Amino acid sequence: MGEVLTRERLLDEVGRARAAGHTVSFANGCFDLLHVGHVRYLEAAAQEADVLVVAINDDDSVRELKGEGRPILAAEHRAELVAALRCVDFVVVFSGPTVGPLLEALRPDVHCKGTDYGSPERVPEFEVVRAYGGRTVLVGDPKDHATTDLIAAVRALP
Repeated sequence: MGEVLTRERLLDEVGRARAAGHTVSFANGCFDLLHVGHVRYLEAAAQEADVLVVAINDDDSVRELKGEGRPILAAEHRAELVAALRCVDFVVVFSGPTVGPLLEALRPDVHCKGTDYGSPERVPEFEVVRAYGGRTVLVGDPKDHATTDLIAAVRALP
C-alpha cells in the first residue's frame, strides 16, 4: 500500500529512492470516483519506473476543471483510495491549475499521462519535463471510461 505524503515528505522519499538507484514515474489526475480506466492507467505508469508517484488535484482545482458539483469525493479520500492500489508507492495532493511546479521540484524520470492526449507533445507539461531531461509517455487503455459518464449513469438510475 502506498503512502499519502506532504510535498516536503514526498521530496525526501523520492530523494531516498533515487539514492538507492531507483527510477521515478509520475502520474497525475483528479481521480474522482475511481474506475477501471484509472487503475489501468496507474498500473501502466508503474511499469515505466521503479517507484510510482501519483499527484491528485485538490478540491478547488477539480472544481475549476470539472465544474460545480465536483469533486464527488474530497481530496483526502481520493488520495487514500489511490494509495491503496498495489502499484502506487506515494500520493500527494497538489493545488493550482497545473502540476508543472511539482514536476519541476520532483523531476521524475518519466511523466505518464493517459492515451486521450494523442501524443506526448500534446501533454500540457511536456515542455516542463523535457526541460529537465525527463520523458513524457502516454499509458493506459483507450479512454473508454470516464468519471463524468459514471456520474451520469448513476444519476439516471430510478
